[in-house]
Amino acid sequence: MPQVSRVVAVVVAYNRRELLMEALAALAAQSRTLDAIVVVDNASDDGSGDAVRASFPAVDLVTLERNTGGAGGFAAGMAHALEAHDPTWLWLMDDDTIPTPSAAAELVAAVEAQPEVTIAGSRVIWTDGQDHPMNTPREKPFVSAAEKSAAQAASTLAVRSSSFVSMFVSAAAVRQWGLPVADYFIWNDDFEFSTRLLRSSRGIFVPASVVVHKTKLLGSTDLDPGERFFFEVRNKVWLMRYSRGLKAWEKAMYGASSIRRWIRTIRRSQQRPVLWAGLRRGLAEGGRTRPVSNTDYFADLPAVANAVARVEAARE
Repeated sequence: MPQVSRVVAVVVAYNRRELLMEALAALAAQSRTLDAIVVVDNASDDGSGDAVRASFPAVDLVTLERNTGGAGGFAAGMAHALEAHDPTWLWLMDDDTIPTPSAAAELVAAVEAQPEVTIAGSRVIWTDGQDHPMNTPREKPFVSAAEKSAAQAASTLAVRSSSFVSMFVSAAAVRQWGLPVADYFIWNDDFEFSTRLLRSSRGIFVPASVVVHKTKLLGSTDLDPGERFFFEVRNKVWLMRYSRGLKAWEKAMYGASSIRRWIRTIRRSQQRPVLWAGLRRGLAEGGRTRPVSNTDYFADLPAVANAVARVEAARE
């Protein structure tokens, strides 16, 4: 059968050379051949870029001069992929995401069976085979009977958000609704991005598509985050104040859920003073600032800034 969709993988990498090599080998072994693979090297200093050049010369390597975080890496990589490879679908993942051989094929089959879908997420497991709590899907609240039925008929689940740990996203939807907000750096960037696209379209979870998320520990997002807790708090405040992804009632629902999770995280933490400091700083910065534009965020990286500007200028 001819391949209609063009699938381009975008992998964001930072100082995990061995895992990156494993991820690229897994992408090369997909039963559904990918049309291109873009790797964004976020200024790694462990030889990741050289390893890609040596072992995977066909990979399109984008090397950044500073660490722009996961959010910046995906924004830069998606803009480059959209301009250089003309994809139908972008397959987004971190460098510790190892797809099983049929992961791409199952995603393609699922989205092509449901034309209204713009985002599809894989089932994410840990190294021991159990579902990873950090990437557990939740059914879309108040999903319509028609959408629920269509998803079930394709052995999928209707969802309201998705994770950058194997997110399959329509290139047309990105061109229409924009790239991730790079200034988030880490945390909540995929939630903001996916809810923004899915506010007016459909998203699904595809359990037949399986990837392994090789985190050091098995845990959910409330696992003791240390100083990174600041980004969770600041970005959630930014999301509630400025994102177009959530309706008012959704902001109330997800906001209440976030507060409960923050309390639980601090209670369980072995470094409570660090988390309390992150909470105070995150609330303060989230309340008095807003994310800068993507072109401003990449102002010191002209090639990236120009690519991002061109993609976002073409939004419908």
